[in-house]
Amino acid sequence: MTSPVSRITKQADVVRPTVPNARMELRHKLILLSFLLVVGLPTLISAWYLWTRAEDQYISTVSFSVRKEDASPSIDILGGITQLASNTTASDTDILYDFLGSEDIVSKIDKTMDLRARFSKAWPDDPVFALNPSLPIEDLTKYWRRQVRVLYDTSTRLITLQVAAFTREDAYEIARAAFDESSRTINRLSDIAREDTTRFARTELEKAQARLTETRQALTTFRMRTQIVDPKADLSGQMGVLNSLQAQLAEALITLDTLHNVARDDDHRVTQAKQKIDAIRARIVDERAKLGAAGEGPAGESYAQLMAEYEKLASDMEFAEVTFRSAQAGYETAVAEAMRQSRYLAAHIEPKIAESSLAPRRAWLLASVFGVMLLGWSIMLLIYYSIRDRR
Repeated sequence: MTSPVSRITKQADVVRPTVPNARMELRHKLILLSFLLVVGLPTLISAWYLWTRAEDQYISTVSFSVRKEDASPSIDILGGITQLASNTTASDTDILYDFLGSEDIVSKIDKTMDLRARFSKAWPDDPVFALNPSLPIEDLTKYWRRQVRVLYDTSTRLITLQVAAFTREDAYEIARAAFDESSRTINRLSDIAREDTTRFARTELEKAQARLTETRQALTTFRMRTQIVDPKADLSGQMGVLNSLQAQLAEALITLDTLHNVARDDDHRVTQAKQKIDAIRARIVDERAKLGAAGEGPAGESYAQLMAEYEKLASDMEFAEVTFRSAQAGYETAVAEAMRQSRYLAAHIEPKIAESSLAPRRAWLLASVFGVMLLGWSIMLLIYYSIRDRR
C-alpha cells in the first residue's frame, strides 16, 4: 500500500497536455471577407468618388425676417383684441418657411433663371450630387430641398437660407432670387391683408357715394321740373310781394278814411279808392292762395307740396352728405391703419459670393459611410453568432 506522500509525488510527475494553438477557421475567413465587402469596399468606393468625381460646391447664405410696421397705440382695446385673434392663425414667418420649400417657389425661380441648367452643370460626371436635367418638377423640388437648407429659429422668427451650387455665381444668384421671391410673397400677403382690412370701409364708402349721387340727381330733377332753383328763396319773394300788398292796402285804407272826412260817398275819388282797396285785397287773396294747398306755383304745383318735396329732398341731401363724409373718413382711417400694419422682408445678412468650397463635406460623408456600414456589419455578425449559439 502506497503512502499519501508517494501518491502526491507521482501526480506531480505527470505532465498535462498543452492547449492547442488557435487556428483561423473557415468562419473567421468568411467574417473577414464580409467585413471587407460590407465595410471596406463601400468605404473605398465612397472615398474614390468623393475625391475624384464629386464636384466642389459653393454656399451662399442669406438671413432675413418679416418686419411689420404697427403704430397702433398700446391702449387700443380693439387692436389688442385683433392681435389676440391673429395669434390663433399661422404667422407670416411660418407661411414663408413653408413657401421656401414648396414647388411654387421652385417653378417661379426655374422660369426666371433656369434652375435645371444651374443644378445639372456637373451632370453626368457627378451623378450623385448633380441633378439630372430631364427630371420633372417634382424631382427638381426634392433636389431644391437638398441644395437649399432653410433654417428657422422659432424663438427669434429669423429665417436663414444656405444655398449650395456648383459655381460661386450660381449660389449667389439663386440665394438672391429666393430672397426676392420671398419678398414678393410677403408683399402679396400684405396686399391681401390690406384689402381685407379696407374692404368693409370701401363698401360703405361706395354705398354712401351712390346714395349721395342719387339724392343730388333727384334734387336736380326737381329743379328742372319746377324751374325753381331754391323754393325757399322763391317763397321769400312771394312773401315780399304779400307784405308789399299789405302795406299798400293799409295806405289805401288810410286814404279812404281821409276822403270820407272831406268828400261824399258818391265822390269819384272815394269810388276809386274803394276800387283800389278791393283790387289790393283780391290780389292779397290770390297771393295767399298760392301759398295754400290749392295754390299753384310757377309750374302749376302747389307751393305747399313744392316746399314739402323740397324739404324732403334737402334733408335727404344733408343726410347723404354727412354719411358720405363719415364713410370717407372711415375709409381713410382704415387705409392708414392698413398701411401702418404693412409687412415687408428685411435681410440682416445679405447674400455674398463664396470664396471657397464648403461642400460636399468629404471627410464627414466618408466617416458616415464607414460608420453606417460598420454598424450594419456588426448587427449582421451579432445575428449570426446568436443563431450559431442556439444550435
